[in-house]
Amino acid sequence: MDNILLIETSTALCSVALAQDGKITSYRESSAPKAHASLTAVFIQEMLAEHGLTLADCDAICVSKGPGSYTGLRVGVSTAKGLCFGSGKPLLAVGTLDTLVAQADEIGGIKYIIPMIDARRMEVYTAVFENGVQITETSPMIIDETSFAEYLEQGPCLFIGDGAGKCADVIKHPNAQFCQCWPKASSMLEPAMAAYKEKRFEDVAYFEPFYLKEFVATVSKKKLW
Repeated sequence: MDNILLIETSTALCSVALAQDGKITSYRESSAPKAHASLTAVFIQEMLAEHGLTLADCDAICVSKGPGSYTGLRVGVSTAKGLCFGSGKPLLAVGTLDTLVAQADEIGGIKYIIPMIDARRMEVYTAVFENGVQITETSPMIIDETSFAEYLEQGPCLFIGDGAGKCADVIKHPNAQFCQCWPKASSMLEPAMAAYKEKRFEDVAYFEPFYLKEFVATVSKKKLW
């Protein structure tokens, strides 16, 4: 039996799932603010105990590689790498946009799926997918009323992710559909299993998240004394 841990911490939702023989058998999530660091390892421990497993019984650990929140990605990747280093298990990585596309599979009649990760103001991290295949590069984009017009003219487009909601107020084309949601670890199953079967393992020592943009630190304006 193949046991794979799935870790998704790229947005405000912290979620972890256990896949056994290609099926999700356990799942945990929390949207509590800034709880990723305190809950990720706890969720993993709970799920393994629930099934009478230890880390040694797992065949791989899969983590969301981004794009997404800098802090969230660091927590997820650090946790996954620590588990891999300690157990000798291989590391898998799944793109956040791929997870959202898998999450959209239950919605039929869609020509293009356009996953969106919320960035600042009217900016999102996005790409266009057709029939599950990514046809544009992942990039940051500032949304306005003309965004994705060429795809909307061709047929129904589903905008999905935590950046989709704010776009609904701007993109008014009749072919536009919106699904405001967070990527979930349970939706990583299909791309994770594909990577596992094809042995597309990451280098545990050198793997880094796909931030898309460099992290910019800011100086607090609050007086410390």
